[in-house]
Formats: sequence, structure tokens, C-alpha cells
Amino acid sequence: MSWTKEMRYRHYREMTEAEEQELLEKVNNSIWRQQFHIQPPYGLLNDPNGFAFYQGKYHLFYQWFPFGPVHGMKHWYHVESDDLVHWEEKGLGIAPEYDHESHGVFSGTGMVKDDLLYLFYTANKRDQNWNRESSQSFAVMDEEGKLAKQEKPIISKQPEGYTANFRDPKVWKSGNQYYMIIGAERENHTGCVLIYKSADFLHWNFEGELKTNFEHFGYMWECPDIFQLNGKDVLMISPQGLEPEGDFYQNIHNSGCFIGKLDLENYYFHSNVFQELDAGFDFYAPQTTQAPDGRQILIGWMGLPDMNYPSDKDMWANCLTIPRELCIIHDKIYQTPVKEMNKRRGSLVEWQGYVNKEERHLENFSGQTYELICDLELENGKAGLKLRTGKQEETLIYLDTNLQKVVLDRTNSGEPVSEGYGSIRQVAYADKKVSLRIFVDVSSVEIFVNEGEFVFTARIFPQEESRGVKIFADDTEGYLDVKKWDMKTSNN
Repeated sequence: MSWTKEMRYRHYREMTEAEEQELLEKVNNSIWRQQFHIQPPYGLLNDPNGFAFYQGKYHLFYQWFPFGPVHGMKHWYHVESDDLVHWEEKGLGIAPEYDHESHGVFSGTGMVKDDLLYLFYTANKRDQNWNRESSQSFAVMDEEGKLAKQEKPIISKQPEGYTANFRDPKVWKSGNQYYMIIGAERENHTGCVLIYKSADFLHWNFEGELKTNFEHFGYMWECPDIFQLNGKDVLMISPQGLEPEGDFYQNIHNSGCFIGKLDLENYYFHSNVFQELDAGFDFYAPQTTQAPDGRQILIGWMGLPDMNYPSDKDMWANCLTIPRELCIIHDKIYQTPVKEMNKRRGSLVEWQGYVNKEERHLENFSGQTYELICDLELENGKAGLKLRTGKQEETLIYLDTNLQKVVLDRTNSGEPVSEGYGSIRQVAYADKKVSLRIFVDVSSVEIFVNEGEFVFTARIFPQEESRGVKIFADDTEGYLDVKKWDMKTSNN
């Protein structure tokens, strides 16, 4: 199907009942629909937006193009939850309405002020020559869930010296002032974030760039987020245009963070290290919020810009990650599944023992949706797990002590995904013991290594019958302790 501009820039209200029914029929027949991840009812999902705790619930929006699995006129779709695990679909949240947002409402964040939830976003417009015009605006949600939009932008355009790639506002309060950072591209095509200040949410003064020690680091910094964690400041960005370096930056675009100190007097973020947030294939545009108990919770887009996925033919694309709690250990971000995910645990099966130069199918472990924990130990060689196995399909996660790496291999995971970017991801790892906590859904795996020291996120597209779990050890003996819980997939 060839998508024209006219097809890509239709408003949701233009969708006919017949179009919606046709979309729903195709989506409902898809063999890859997820069971415990946030996903679109149809069409394309991308960046999480407006993540906030308000009036006793977690509110989360995501970028949504309703008409198909392509990027077009973006809306915000709304879901909410009491517990970060069971999400209720609330439907369309924010839609383009005014001239300055005629071509979509782009990403942004949420902040509670005066018992209202303010949802900041980038308004996107194209002129007659298809040149982009970007401005910043907000909508307000009240206690009854009603949304009202600011009619005019609060920031009408980018400052001098920057392109119209000027988007994704993040707002926070420090002292008596409000601050906003916005992802930007300099006219020399290098990425940065810009900082604004306000006393009232309506009038914003441009303060300049938030300086860092990374002046030439990709051509655009998307989806900036900034927060405090374990007494340190964290600046999170999704830089576009990074070149691969060893095992790092292997995807078309990447996400990561700086840990350091935010200097609001000189607008400088002091940090000398950029840490990639995910070692897998499909992770981008993460956003965080603070839970009532003080935890910093992250949710990311389980997908990437400028990519195609096998589910596209079923007229839907992408999902969000499970929520992850963040902490800092030895100046490194650790990510662990939120404790509430334990509510999803169903029946348990276990296996412990040695595997010596063999492959073994684990009885009673088969399934499409489950949580699995594996503690693995070996001397020299390669040993690990094969997930979603079938006649010709398997997803491998293993420790290779000779290479000194933990490896995720989706070469034979099913329908191929972006093979030009490779089918193997790996992380340097010198120990001979490793702990893996794995969440398997119908078309994804999320693998948390050593209590979140690093994470692999990947979409996989196996056939329905590929449900097996195997353990293996190549030319070595390994000891494995494996526990698997069936996943309760009901939202009740």
C-alpha cells in the first residue's frame, strides 16, 4: 500500500465506521497481538507521552496515527491505571484542532499543578512548501477527566540558530520557577536541548542551550527528560544519528542518559559519560514519572522510527515496554520491572540441574506469555536459553564466557525485522554467573540481566505454534536454575 500525504494527514474524526470495522477485523486476526503490553487498538503507536500520577491514577498517553501502521497526523491516545500493570483504554486524548497544530500533536510530558494535570506538547504544522513549523503548547485535564487546550502556543517557534526540529517539551519546578527543556537541532545539524524558564506556565523566557560535554553527538536530541535519582541528576535523551561503536549504538536510533549534576545558574549539565539505556533492538523515546512512593518509573516505546515490522500487514504497529523502576548503582542506571508486575504471576514450574554439551526441551514450560527467571553458571563456553522454539524458530539468550559477553540472538525468531541492522545484540560481561529475568509476550521479549544491570528489549514475530523453551550448553557443562510463571493476561 502506498501512503500519500493526503492519506497520512487525515484527522481521526474523518474515519468512517466502515473504515474502523475493517481495521479492527485485520487487527483482531493478527497472530502477534500482545497480551500484557500497551498497544494501539489499530494504527501506529510510538512515543509515550504525558506520563503522570494524578487523582489516584497513573495517566499515560502515546503518539497515535489511527489509520494504519505508518507515521502521519499524530494524536494522543489515553490509557490509565491504578497499579502500572492493568491499563484501561480511555480513547482519544488530544487531537489536532488549531492551525498551529494542523499536521499533528507531537510528544510531550505531564505535570500536576493546582489540582490540574498540564499536558505539554509540540504542535506540528507544515506550510504550502511542506516546511515544518514547530511550536509548544499545552492542554489541561481536570479532576473529572475533561481536557481543554490552550488556544495559542506558549512558545511560537524555535530560537535563531536552530531548525524546526524543535520538540518534546519536559517541564519541572525548581524553587519558585518552572523550567522546560526541549529537544532541538542546531543549524549545523548537531543535537542539543534548549532551556526555558517561567513563573506562571504561560510566559516562557528562552535561557539558551543546556550545555553539556557532548557538543557533537548526533544530529537531533529527541524526547529529553530530566529528574533526580539517588541524589544525582539524570538527563535522558534519544539522540539520532549516532555511529556504531563496538557493541554500542547498533540501532537506527538510540536512547540513553547522562548522570551528573544540573547547574541551573549556568545552565550546564555536568557529566562525562553517556549510558545507553537498552542493549536490545527495539527501544526508544523513554519517559519517566515519579510514583507516590518516590520511585522513578520509566516506560519506553518498544519500536524505532523509520522501521517496518511484520505486524504492519495487520494494520497495527508497535507497543510500549512494561514499566521499569530506576535506580543508580555505581554511577550506572539499573532498570527492574516494577514490583506490581508480580500480580501477573500465575502457576509456577521449576527446573534445576546440569546441561552438558546438549540441548534439552523443558517440559511444562511451553507458552506464548510468561515470566522466566534463570540463574546460570558455567566455566568456559556458551550456555543459555532458547525461547519461543518451533520447527525452525528460536530466540536465544546466552552467556559466552570465551567471548565474555551476554548475547541476544533473534536470527531465527520468526518473521525477520530490519535485517540490515543485524540480528544479534551483545554486552561485554566477564563473570561466569549470570541472572536473567525475562518477560515473554506474544511478539516481544524483555530481558533484565543481573537485577537490571542492563536490559535487552526486542520484538519477535514467531508463528503461534512456536511455544517451546529449551536450555542448552555448547561444548561445556552449565548449571541452570529455571523458574517460569504463566502470565495472567486478564486486565481484571
